[in-house]
This record gives sequence, C-alpha cells and structure tokens, in this order.
Amino acid sequence: MQTDPGSPPPGPTSPDAKTEAPRPLPRKLTTIFCADVQGYSAQVEADEVGTVQRLKLYRGEMIQEIERHHGRVVNTWGDGLLAEFSSPVEAVFAAVEAQRRVAARNAALKLDAPGTPPLQFRIGINLGDVMVDGTDLLGDGVNIASRLEALAEAGGVCISGTVFEQVRKKLDFGFDFIGSREIKNIAEPVPAYRIQVDQPARASAQPPVYQGRPQHDETDGGPQDSEEAIRKWRRNAMRGVVVIVFLALINLLTSRHSIWFHWPLLGMAMMLALRYPYGVDPRRMWPLWRRD
Repeated sequence: MQTDPGSPPPGPTSPDAKTEAPRPLPRKLTTIFCADVQGYSAQVEADEVGTVQRLKLYRGEMIQEIERHHGRVVNTWGDGLLAEFSSPVEAVFAAVEAQRRVAARNAALKLDAPGTPPLQFRIGINLGDVMVDGTDLLGDGVNIASRLEALAEAGGVCISGTVFEQVRKKLDFGFDFIGSREIKNIAEPVPAYRIQVDQPARASAQPPVYQGRPQHDETDGGPQDSEEAIRKWRRNAMRGVVVIVFLALINLLTSRHSIWFHWPLLGMAMMLALRYPYGVDPRRMWPLWRRD
C-alpha cells in the first residue's frame, strides 16, 4: 500500500494516543551562592520605603561583585539572591568583597543617619550537582547553599566542606569549622565553615596552621580525619594511663624500695609523642581545654 507523501504518517491519532515521556532535566556541577538579609521583614515593617531603597542599592553592589568575579545571577526574590560561579574561589572572593562593601555602606549610614538599622546580608556557598531548568537551578546543591546561608552570621559567609576543600590552599582567609550539619532530605551531614570576613586574602596563599578549625596536612581527607586522629590519640593516652597505674601498684606491692615503673612510663610517653596528630593544636586534645 502506498502512502501519500503529503499525508501524516500512519498510526494512532486519537486523543488517547500515548505521549512521549518528558525528558529529564540536564545537570551540571557548579558553585551556588545564596544570600538574604538578616531581619529584613522587621525592617520593612518599621520603614518600608527606606528599607526597600537601601536593599536595591546594597544588592546592586553585591551583583556588581558577582559579575566582576565571573558569576551569574540566577534569580532574585524579596530580599534574596541566587547566583552561580564556575569557580569556588571566585565565589568566595565575590562573597567576601560584597560583605565588605555592604559593611562600608552601613558604616557610612551610621554617620549620615544615626539610628537607622543596618542591612546585613548572610551568604551561603556550596559546590554541588544541580538540575538546569532554562536559566533556573534546582536540586540538593541549591538546598544546601540555602541552609548554609541560614547558618551564616549577619554580615558573614558560610561555606560547605566541598567549597572549603577547593579554596583552603588558595585563600588565606580564616576558616572556622562549625560542625557537620543535618540538612532536610540530605542523607549525609554537611561539614560547614564560617569565613573570617575581616581578614585580608591573597589569591595563592595557604591558610594559617590553626584558626579554630580541624587541621589538615597534605595527605589527610578532611575534618573528619582530624577528629578521628584526636579520638584515637586520646584512647591510646587513656590506655597508657591505665597500664602505668597498674604497673605502679605492682611496683609498690612487690618492691617498695626499688622503683622501676617510671621506665615504662617514659616509653609510653615517647610513643604518644611520636603518634601525636600532626598540626593539631594541643588545646583541642582534651574536652576541658577545647575552644571549638
């Protein structure tokens, strides 16, 4: 049977015909930058016009920093902003510079209009896999950035462990480890760090050895490895104390006039010293001394 070339191809044409299943959204790995204003609703309630005008001005400067560091603004809503960067280093630089510009604006406002509350942004940054829907970004990578933004202090920046691993040897900002945080619908806790925004940075510098966070050497795998090394050293130290106490009792019960238990004590002290976790501040070794 011949088919007319101008006719539609044979097959079902009724409304009940099966439609093609929607294609899954494309995905990509990117750095997500999420920001909003601390206490924005209360400030709008107190001074709607002035607060909105200052938000437009401050957010405009933040967008300038994002674009200057090769980022793209994905979306804005209310007092919020979502952007993406191909480089975690550029994202962190943009966040810190934006916070410094906002802080300078607030300092000038304090002089020009005393009593006016400052606008302070919180910024969260995450490196993760996201779904791309047109110009919008969706998925867990965005949700984690939003949660980190909520953990940031007013005027501060909070980053995920994936971002920290990319920038820790390239920037000499101070990084404070604030723990691994549970995030809704995310299976594994997310390590979070706060950036010490007031410190200067050089693009190729390495962070100081200790600034209130778990330390890393060239071969370790992150903050979890550092904490595990501390726990292991503590267990060995406690076992050594038990053994020395036991040997001391035997020494006193069997030969009070000949003290010998100090020799194994010296040997165990040497062993603990050799196994001390590299780069860990001594104040973090015992709970009573810890600051973080």
